[in-house]
Amino acid sequence: MIEMVVDSIRVSLMNYQRVVILKEKETNRYLPIWIGAAEADAIAVKLQGVSVPRPLTHDLLQSIVDAFGARIQSIVVSDLKNDTFFAKILISVDGSQLEIDSRPSDAIALAVRVSAPIFVDESVLERAGIWLDKESGKLIPDESEESKKPEGKKVNDEEMKKKASAFYDFINTMDLDDFDKRKS
Repeated sequence: MIEMVVDSIRVSLMNYQRVVILKEKETNRYLPIWIGAAEADAIAVKLQGVSVPRPLTHDLLQSIVDAFGARIQSIVVSDLKNDTFFAKILISVDGSQLEIDSRPSDAIALAVRVSAPIFVDESVLERAGIWLDKESGKLIPDESEESKKPEGKKVNDEEMKKKASAFYDFINTMDLDDFDKRKS
């Protein structure tokens, strides 16, 4: 498991879909995950410290967890199948640990409310994680992919497009000038 932080929430200029960008804590590897508008707002409201007059759905869920004396230990983006991410919320209650199936967007919205760590399974990052060149904003191959190539061949643009198929168009429409700055 690799610990991640919420880097930002972006809107695609091509289709106005929201994407939460998770960043690996120890490196410059990113994981973009498409999310719904309501979940993007729920995450952004908490990250920006905006007060709302009534509890949002994720605030209500946090209150329910608290009322039962449970604690959210962490969330894990655990799998990727057919361009769909899967997550689990790890909750401790009465000395035992529960794993609750969740959409990543809901799990992240809950994690930011309780300051729970966000983890991503290494296999998910290997398939969907991206490395971006800070200067150009272009995709770059990671070192592990390079080492798998026979005779040190470089990964070409077509292979990169294939690896990041679901994200390539979105990434190319992003304004990366402030990509490494956390929104406040």
